[in-house]
Amino acid sequence: MSAIVEARGLRKTYRGGDAADVDVLTDVNLAVHRGEVVAVVGPSGAGKSTLLHLLGALDIPSGGEIVLDGHSYPSMTPLELDVLRNQKIGFVFQFHHLLREFTALENVMMPLLIGGTDARRARSRAEEVLARVDLAGRMAHRPAQLSGGEQQRCAVARALVTDPKVLLADEPSGNLDEANADRLHDLLFDLARDLETALVLVTHNRSLADRCDRTVLLANGRLEPATITEATS
Repeated sequence: MSAIVEARGLRKTYRGGDAADVDVLTDVNLAVHRGEVVAVVGPSGAGKSTLLHLLGALDIPSGGEIVLDGHSYPSMTPLELDVLRNQKIGFVFQFHHLLREFTALENVMMPLLIGGTDARRARSRAEEVLARVDLAGRMAHRPAQLSGGEQQRCAVARALVTDPKVLLADEPSGNLDEANADRLHDLLFDLARDLETALVLVTHNRSLADRCDRTVLLANGRLEPATITEATS
């Protein structure tokens, strides 16, 4: 079975304050299949968030290639990458990044409206996904009127409303208490498998990493299989 998203020889170099190059990623190779859940662990500053940004076409690699659903990022125009991000990639971050002036329903509709879906269809789809994350009764509430767990579930609904090929999550439960974190984890795993969405998540949470199909360690610019000890550091 071919991978739905694949990084091949990925490199990322930044220019440091002393004008010297800093190699964050030097040779990253990763293949994730439809419906597979992969945890990326490693020490702070290893480049885990950088890797997610590259996989999500939010940043440009210094070398190597990323292919998502048959589309090679280096061969795509900026407009084509915009469409790819909107239609094939979902993002969930540690902070929900919901637009505070809009309701939960309007926040979830936004990716569809940006992609050109008419308002009636966008509303219907957003209502469906919000119901899946147990927010059917909170659709008219703005983010400030939602609890932390509800805000993150709304962010998950927004990420999945376009039925993306891959969901990228960066410490998605980092701001939640244990009970809400466990509920969010259950939701992410259930939805990823029900929708056959590839899920790549960055986490320091041992229990979350243990539940994934595979855990990889990012260290010294490369990915390798992680041991249990490394996954909890």
